[in-house]
Amino acid sequence: MTLHFLILLIVLALAFDFMNGFHDAANSIATVVSTGVLRPQLAVWWAAFFNFLAYFLFPLNVAATIGKGTIDPMIVDQYVIFGALFGAVCWNIITWFYGIPSSSSHALIGGLAGAAVAKAGTGALVGSGLMKTVAFIVISPILGFVLGSFMMLVVAWVFVRKTPRKIDKWFRRAQLFSASLYSLGHGGNDAQKTVGIIWMLLIATTANQPDLLPHWMQARHDHVPPWVVIACYMMIGAGTMFGGWRIVKTMGQKITKLKPVGGFCAETGGAFTLFLASALGIPVSTTHTITGAIVGVGSSNSFNAVRWGVAGNIVWAWILTIPCTAFIAALAWEIAHRLF
Repeated sequence: MTLHFLILLIVLALAFDFMNGFHDAANSIATVVSTGVLRPQLAVWWAAFFNFLAYFLFPLNVAATIGKGTIDPMIVDQYVIFGALFGAVCWNIITWFYGIPSSSSHALIGGLAGAAVAKAGTGALVGSGLMKTVAFIVISPILGFVLGSFMMLVVAWVFVRKTPRKIDKWFRRAQLFSASLYSLGHGGNDAQKTVGIIWMLLIATTANQPDLLPHWMQARHDHVPPWVVIACYMMIGAGTMFGGWRIVKTMGQKITKLKPVGGFCAETGGAFTLFLASALGIPVSTTHTITGAIVGVGSSNSFNAVRWGVAGNIVWAWILTIPCTAFIAALAWEIAHRLF
């Protein structure tokens, strides 16, 4: 592999990171925009700031899972990374176009798995890491649902004697806090996935072609170059600033109608779910988490308050993400291997 091709792969990884922020901006801002607490332009700046602030607050547990706990690092080469990123980017573009809030995280993991199997068979997969990720496809939305609905019930009990007007006024302010918490969780979990990809690539290159890399680009299993982390957090923040408005509309308006109190409960429940997953080093879907929390908030008011047909379409996208991106990534690996 040449240095130029390595740099091209790093640029492609950062482009995925930017698209992750762009695609998943809805997770951070949909509720605060749909309730009218913040204007869209201000909301994306708010979210982007807290995305980047997460760099200073979260250890790199998720990056370690992506870099060493998903596929065997020994089989990683430029073709595997290219296939994984190509599959994930393609799926993000497709789901963004149709306004479907799918998971960039699972798109990346599906891409890694597909490219690794194309190269070395199923033995290249790290079962324990993948099983944790697959398990949280179910656990994270359920946990978001439970925490979101629980928060809604607690608020209803505490403020039972307050007028709707006062509640709305208080929670318009409180939602600024909950939105910042969720954006911290988004940055702390999602940006680290691209850190893990670039880290994995640099570890493989350092081991196999140490003379190719200048010292500041070299990486070890116990060391991530600081520039990788900073670049990834900056790119996801920049992507969030541009925002994916098609998905914002689906998340903030089509699943259920939210008021500031509901937005606060959904964001707070989702944020605690992300904090827990990041502490455990589990790459979860921020999309799954906030969707579960929004459904929990809506259903705590009334079963019919949730548009279950829209929620069902979203779940189908979740189910299809990993196999579809794995298939695209395997094809991309095969084509790149033959052409280059």
